[in-house]
Amino acid sequence: MRIVELLVSPRHRLEGRPSADVPPLPDETVERVEVRAGLGIVGDRFFNQRAHRTGAVTIMDAAAVRPWGVGLAAARRNVLLEGVDVDGATGRTLRLDCGEGAVDLRLRSRANPCAWLDHTVGASAWKGLRGHGGMRCEPLSDGVLRVGPVEITWLE
Repeated sequence: MRIVELLVSPRHRLEGRPSADVPPLPDETVERVEVRAGLGIVGDRFFNQRAHRTGAVTIMDAAAVRPWGVGLAAARRNVLLEGVDVDGATGRTLRLDCGEGAVDLRLRSRANPCAWLDHTVGASAWKGLRGHGGMRCEPLSDGVLRVGPVEITWLE
């Protein structure tokens, strides 16, 4: 199992009604992120935002976006995992350990895809990713995630 990509976006990039005129999306992927319990990913737009504390970190299975050949810059999630199906695990706690302090995430709710994905990911992505758009998670511990191998443990 591994972390394929990490994304930290300091601001919301897609606003208004979806259209073919997608604004240029910067490559905001990074090699390493710091996660803070109850707050989220340091530097991300949802960090320490009261309304998003129980969903401050979004995770997604790489198999979901593989058919389109895209990654997090298009899918707009924080953590892209390979080797773990997260979409059916609402309410469970997942521990991700890259060796620099394990991160415990409570999977709170589905990160439902939006119509923008037809423009950022590819035709029919909005419909194709229903039920596979990843999960919104509450960070329960401080730790570090980095691209590469990760030890994954289901705690609950």
